[in-house]
Amino acid sequence: MATLLLGFFLLFSLIILAYYLAFFAFANNTPKNPGKLNLPVSVIVCAKNEAENLRNFLPPILDQDYPDFEVIVINDASHDETLEVIENFQALDGRVKLVDVQNNEAFWANKKYALTLGIKKAKNPYLIFTDADCAPQSRNWITHMAAGFVEEKSIVLGYGGYFKNGKSLLNKLIRFETLLTAIQYFSYAKLGNPYMGVGRNLAYTSKQFYDQKGFANHLHLRSGDDDLFVNEGGNEENTFICHHPEGSTRSVPKTDLKSWFKQKRRHASVAGFYKTKDKVLLGLFYASRFFFWILLAALLIIQYQWQLVLGVAGSVLLVQAVVYAKSAKKLEETDVVWLFPFLEVFLIFTQFGIFIANSVSKPTHWK
Repeated sequence: MATLLLGFFLLFSLIILAYYLAFFAFANNTPKNPGKLNLPVSVIVCAKNEAENLRNFLPPILDQDYPDFEVIVINDASHDETLEVIENFQALDGRVKLVDVQNNEAFWANKKYALTLGIKKAKNPYLIFTDADCAPQSRNWITHMAAGFVEEKSIVLGYGGYFKNGKSLLNKLIRFETLLTAIQYFSYAKLGNPYMGVGRNLAYTSKQFYDQKGFANHLHLRSGDDDLFVNEGGNEENTFICHHPEGSTRSVPKTDLKSWFKQKRRHASVAGFYKTKDKVLLGLFYASRFFFWILLAALLIIQYQWQLVLGVAGSVLLVQAVVYAKSAKKLEETDVVWLFPFLEVFLIFTQFGIFIANSVSKPTHWK
């Protein structure tokens, strides 16, 4: 029995090493300085009860050092002062365009409906998406994201991180999970298989949207306006990754575990609609890490071949540490790296809880 456990432990260790060696596709990638394309851009911001965040984060968008852009702000049936805040910005700056979405029984609580109306409002063919609680991390954010539309690229994947709170362990967990997700979708895209993006920082052309028939194939799902859209339409030829620090955004993270758990349940609820190959790759990645830690603990408890076990585990953790360190340096998340074994274990079992919760019931609102 112990020999069988060791065999599976070695197998899962090899699988993890294979994944993390593949992740060097991103970890070793150097961001390019953007050219001056100066393409006409429409920035689209969907806001639902985001009055205060719009007051804080719309000004940095309007302050972008870019010659030709408008900002479409969608009020998605808010019941706070969101509409009034947008109207005030619109009165002060002609680049701000309002889309006021009323509750629609057929599309109630569906962000994709609101986004579709915003895209139809946009006058420019190059669309950059972010959320109302997100702030660009430089005045060159649009420049970097728009520069991704080179050589007929029609989808640009950006990095959407979270604001740092050095005293919060939950904040580090959230940012570690965000870092790991980014490592995966950037690496897969570099290897020719883009499978997702994040709506906090995502761009695509209006032609891509209409050729793909928008969100029609998954309009019935509450989430997936970003990852399912990329999963359906992204490929090696049409997708570009933008991971320059000046091209990133950061948003307000959850401050309690319950709210974050609810948010991740919503995000995870659409993973079952990914392409089969992506579900297999992501499922194997999760399963190998889950069983790696379970078997490591079991083999150390029974002290079977413990020198070999520790040696293999150390090698796996070393390769992981290098990938995390190099990637975190690119994305300015270096403070989470030294905690990664603890954060990874906690994240793995949290994700298992999310899987169980979503198996019982599905989230019903995008916000």
